[in-house]
Amino acid sequence: MKDRGQLHFLVVGAGFAGTAIARRLADTGMRVRVIDRREHIGGNAFDEFDEQGLLVHRYGPHIFHTNSDEVVTFLSRFTDWLPYEHQVLSQVDGRLLPFPINRHTINQLYGLELDEAGVRAFLERVREPQERITNSEQLVLDAVGQDLYEKFFRGYTRKQWGMEPAELKAGVAARIPVRTDTDDRYFTDRFQAMPKDGYTRMFERMLDHPNITLELGTDFFSVRDRLHARHTVYTGPIDAYFGHCFGRLPYRSLHFEHTHIDDREWLQPVATINYPDEAVPWTRITEFKHMTGQQHPGTSIVREYPRAEGEPYYPVPSETSETLYRRYRDLAERETGVTFLGRLAQYRYYNMDQVVASALKTARMLLGEP
Repeated sequence: MKDRGQLHFLVVGAGFAGTAIARRLADTGMRVRVIDRREHIGGNAFDEFDEQGLLVHRYGPHIFHTNSDEVVTFLSRFTDWLPYEHQVLSQVDGRLLPFPINRHTINQLYGLELDEAGVRAFLERVREPQERITNSEQLVLDAVGQDLYEKFFRGYTRKQWGMEPAELKAGVAARIPVRTDTDDRYFTDRFQAMPKDGYTRMFERMLDHPNITLELGTDFFSVRDRLHARHTVYTGPIDAYFGHCFGRLPYRSLHFEHTHIDDREWLQPVATINYPDEAVPWTRITEFKHMTGQQHPGTSIVREYPRAEGEPYYPVPSETSETLYRRYRDLAERETGVTFLGRLAQYRYYNMDQVVASALKTARMLLGEP
C-alpha cells in the first residue's frame, strides 16, 4: 500500500476505540493508517448477514446505550438509529424471570403481591449487611441476601469468570442494579438504540475518509518495524505490546455457537435469556431479531460459552490482575510516541460508549485541543 505523504498516526485496531479516534484525527487533516490483524473491521462489534439473511453479531450481542450527548452526536454522523430497549430474562427454578431483579421478579419467584414499598421492606429483611464491601459476593449479599444471590448471581458469575464472586472486585456486580419498581429494561440510559444498518456499516462510514488508509489481516507485531508514524495509538492487549514481560494478564474468552432455526419465527419472548444454573454449560442465549427489527419466518440465535483461553474479551477485574496491570501501565506511561486506548489496552471493562468517549477525549489531547 502506497503512502500519501507523511503518516501522522498509526492506529492499531479497527474496533470502536481505533475507528473513532482515527476518524476524529482524520477530520482535522491528520493522515492516519489503521491496521487490524483480523480480516474485518469493527472489532468484537462486527456484525454480518448470515446465510438466511439475518443480521447477527459474530462475537455476541452488542447493545448500544449511553448518557453522553457527545458520543451520540459523533456516532450519529455515521448511522441512523433503530430505537431499542434491551430486555433480559433469567431462567430460575424452571421459570423465566425479569433480570435485573425488580418487583415482578420477587413477586413471581416467591408468590407474593408486594408493592414498591413492600419490595423495599422485603429486601431489607433478606439482605445480609456487610461491614465493608470489597468484592462482588459481598455487594450482592448486602443488596439481596443469600437466596437471590444463589439463584441469580453465583452460578452465572462462576461460569462467566471462572472464579468465585468473592474473588472479583465489587464493580463487576455493581454493573447490575436491583430495582423495587417494575422497570424491566436492562439499561436505563437516556439513549438506547441500535445502528439501523448494523455496526459494520457504521464503521465503514467512519473509516471512509481520504485521510484514512486501512490495512486488514495485518499483525502489528509483524510490521511495527516498517510502519513509521509520528504517533501510534495502540488498542490491543497491553501485555502483548510489551511481550508479556511480566507474565500474561488474565482475560476471559468466549465460544459462540450460532444457530438458525427455520421452523419457527421466534424462540424467546425477549432478546436475551440468562442461564445461571451451572448445570447448563452456556451463560445466555440471544435472539437477534428482537434487536434488529427484521422480519423473517425463521430466527437466528447465539449461545455463549465462557472460556479461559482464546480471543481476549473481558479483562478479569480482580486484585491480582489489577496489580499485574499496574506494572504494565507503568511501562506504558514511560513509552514515548504511543498512546494506549480501549478495553484491552487500558485493561478496563468499558462499555462501547465509554470507549468512544475515551477516544474522543484522547484525540483532543493528541491534537492539543481544549
